[in-house]
Amino acid sequence: MASAEQDPRIVYADIIHLPHWQSPTHPHMSLHDRAAQFSSYKALSGYEDMVVEEARLTDEEHKLEEEDLERLDRKLRLIANDIRKGDHPLISFTVFVPDERKPGGRYEVIEDTVARIDVVAHKVILTGKQDGCHMRKTISFDKIHDIGGDLVKEIDEDWQ
Repeated sequence: MASAEQDPRIVYADIIHLPHWQSPTHPHMSLHDRAAQFSSYKALSGYEDMVVEEARLTDEEHKLEEEDLERLDRKLRLIANDIRKGDHPLISFTVFVPDERKPGGRYEVIEDTVARIDVVAHKVILTGKQDGCHMRKTISFDKIHDIGGDLVKEIDEDWQ
């Protein structure tokens, strides 16, 4: 201890043995509650969600070649002819679904019965029976990357 400083036991000798003061209006806090006051908290709320979102990967949409577009067109015409005959084929569509939060998206396979093909609006209208919902889904032509199913498998075999 430096010689200029006084001994704290001497400086506070008059109050060191006094009882601890208790508030008459606020009850004594338990040790558990006192510890909770000083427990850690999230100073950066939302940071973990932001890191997870940034780490989430998305696929890049691949542009189709002219040959692929021609094959899709042939498949759509074959499906439309089948619908005109009164059949509603079960078809699987590989579509690109853009991500809502960041560039890119994901490829998704939708398998359902085709109700009709709307060439004016450039959409395929599905019945919605396969996924249990009774609401018709639509798929835009420009989001379709592949079409599969028994009806169109001949086109893929002929193409190769």
